[in-house]
Amino acid sequence: MATTQQMLAVRNPRSGKVDHKIAVSSREEVAQKAAALRANQPAWEALGVEGRCAVMARWLGAVKAQAMAIGEADAHDTGGCHTSYIQGFITMGNIGGWLEDAPKAFAALEYDAMSTSMPSVRVQSQVVAYPLTGVISPWNAPLMLALLDAVPALFAGSAVLLKPSEVTPRVIEALFETVRQVPELAGVFDYVTGPGEVGQAVIEEADTICFTGSVPTGRKVAVACAERLIPCNLELGGKDPCIVTASADLERAATAVLRGAVYATGQVCYSVERVYVHRSVHDDFVALLVEKAAEVRLNADNPRAGHIGPFTHPPQGAIVARHLNDAVRKGAMVRSGGTVEDIDGGLYLRPTILTDVDHTMAIMQDETFGPCLPVMAYDDEDEAVRLANDTRFGLTASVIAGTEEEAERIGRRLNAGGIFLQDTFLTFAKMRTFGTDSFGWSGYGAPRIGPESLRRFLRRKSLLTQTGEVADIRNDHHLGEGG
Repeated sequence: MATTQQMLAVRNPRSGKVDHKIAVSSREEVAQKAAALRANQPAWEALGVEGRCAVMARWLGAVKAQAMAIGEADAHDTGGCHTSYIQGFITMGNIGGWLEDAPKAFAALEYDAMSTSMPSVRVQSQVVAYPLTGVISPWNAPLMLALLDAVPALFAGSAVLLKPSEVTPRVIEALFETVRQVPELAGVFDYVTGPGEVGQAVIEEADTICFTGSVPTGRKVAVACAERLIPCNLELGGKDPCIVTASADLERAATAVLRGAVYATGQVCYSVERVYVHRSVHDDFVALLVEKAAEVRLNADNPRAGHIGPFTHPPQGAIVARHLNDAVRKGAMVRSGGTVEDIDGGLYLRPTILTDVDHTMAIMQDETFGPCLPVMAYDDEDEAVRLANDTRFGLTASVIAGTEEEAERIGRRLNAGGIFLQDTFLTFAKMRTFGTDSFGWSGYGAPRIGPESLRRFLRRKSLLTQTGEVADIRNDHHLGEGG
């Protein structure tokens, strides 16, 4: 007798109501899809980078035709503001960028020369893709973060099995409508849906794993990959600080810090989550910040008009509320916002500024992932650096100072992979140029952006050809006779 496939309810973050369902992929379905992808991958890799680029260019055209629909699906998934509506165009930029970068990245990996230690031996390189890459992506920026890994893996010649978050599946469904329009791509790019158990099944089938999410889940992924002796790349978030010096333009600083903290409801791994301001300008900075925060609007009435959307995932609103309550209980003062509001079923938080905070509070130590700005005073540069580096994370950090030279001097002392000087939220500026490493708990593995990130999906071989005479062990005078 046939069994009924388990279905999973999907909540609308703006209404709080269930308005969508997804089928939970069984262990057998994951294995079947993985096997099909593996079977098609050799032909995909055999196309070579130029052949794959031709296929991906056709996909780019399909995405372009559906860019608005993809953005609408992302907005439905996340409750986002304009950030969601441009996701289709961000995807186009991702694919288009790799169309330009992938051939150059492969060329940089080529090597053909005579050995310096054995001059008669020719050394040639060969790169071989991992047959199957598993991508496990999160609910915040669900399309962009899934494709940061999936797109370069495909260009590298790998097949990709994607497991998106069960919280935000609609945009992935919209994306795969475009994938199915390109048969060669559809043969090597597929997805499965469901809760964490489905992600575990993907790990059991793949040859390498890319995961974006929380530290606790990231640890489980790392252990599971270690047990199979397969590589993994982990992107695990941050607790990103910003230092504002005494000489900084406070108007500029307050504008940058506010945007860096509340953009996309603060549900971004490189959002500003801690602010350290020189004591001499602390009060003036906070006053400016509160003034600017009062002008930020929720998008509850019109998703295209406001600045802050609802929490995509209700448990995140509970985490933020817990951090705020802990801070207030320990003496923090709320200067604006501070209460998670239920508006027509959606959970919202207005820009929340706190002062009188310290490092005993969760809001200064743990990832909050909401539009919160705890501001702490410092007395000298050494203290500011010490406080900024007092974290288990190290994704990004910001410095806003009176001069670029001052900002750079401080920035070079901070422990994070991306340092934003004289602004915040500058990650997109480096995505086509080069990648950076995560410090501490923020990640594990090779950079996930920049041309060198293609290397994550490739294994390098050396072909060594003896062009001269082979060595005769009988004439090898380096061998002693023993005794």
